[in-house]
Amino acid sequence: MYLCYMSYVQVYSAQEILSRTKRRHGETKIGERVQTLADAASWPSGLADATAKFVVLGIPEDIGVRANFGRGGAYAAWKPSLDFLVNMQSNTFLDGHELLVLGHIQMTDLMERAAVLDFKSEADVHQARALVSEVDIRVQAVIEVIVAAGKIPIVVGGGHNNAYPLIKATAQAKQQPVHVINCDPHSDMRPLQGRHSGNGFHYAWQEGALKKYAVFGMHEAYNIYSALELFNRFPEALLFETYDDIFVRESVNYFDALKRCIDFVAQAPCGIEVDLDSIQNVPVSARTPSGMLPVDVRKFVWHCAENLDAAYLHIAEGAPVLAHKQVDNKTGKLVAYLITDFVKGVKASNK
Repeated sequence: MYLCYMSYVQVYSAQEILSRTKRRHGETKIGERVQTLADAASWPSGLADATAKFVVLGIPEDIGVRANFGRGGAYAAWKPSLDFLVNMQSNTFLDGHELLVLGHIQMTDLMERAAVLDFKSEADVHQARALVSEVDIRVQAVIEVIVAAGKIPIVVGGGHNNAYPLIKATAQAKQQPVHVINCDPHSDMRPLQGRHSGNGFHYAWQEGALKKYAVFGMHEAYNIYSALELFNRFPEALLFETYDDIFVRESVNYFDALKRCIDFVAQAPCGIEVDLDSIQNVPVSARTPSGMLPVDVRKFVWHCAENLDAAYLHIAEGAPVLAHKQVDNKTGKLVAYLITDFVKGVKASNK
């Protein structure tokens, strides 16, 4: 069904990765050790021959964010994140050979179609949401192949709209509904009004691909009443722990709240989601002056990876082009840390 969409993957060669790697005598960088496919013709059949468990993939788009009336820029997180990842050290803590860098999903044509839309126009917003549905199809097709090959996708970039095709693909490949834990100020359970970055989990849950969903660090001031009502009505399927309880009122301990979320989504393959909106002063569509510290989110990723049957890692919404400085290096480096925390956590769970 999805064979025609395989051509939308821009496969990276070993030479491409090495060109991004700053090699030094006496050191081995992750970029010198990562696995790649031999060439574009090796996609997707070459996945079966790769020994790497983790497949790193970029989604350079921000249509879903703009279709949710947010600021664009999420297309730009992938390349700097990859650059920092491949320039980390390959050592006894993490060998780069454990990763396969696949490349990115081509979104240029859809981005060009979105670029001419007026997001103040109801008709154009409707068109944008139709484009997000096309993004869904491409992402789901690629992720389904990766998961069916027995690999764990690590997906960087794009809006949080991409959670929906990730969940759908994982459920389809594993032939069962999946659970998800999401570190996010927003539940992304907005109404089913056409696809965008604010309703991916709602669509996945409504369609049965998502069975249990926990949101960690949700902000009380930025979630709509109808979404909160869903959590109240369906406590067997939906759970949240608020940022305000954990960090402001301190009525619940960080690790107690995290354990409650982890326990809620255990017992099934679980997607691990990180919206970079959750971190204080990171350049994103919905930047916040009151968020978690980077180390709080690193702990979230590691503990989830170590304690759950991790099906994938998705890091969404980073928009380094929205930084106050012309060049932002922090976002890519933070994403690279989260990727390595995830890999180490999954490895720890297998001990």
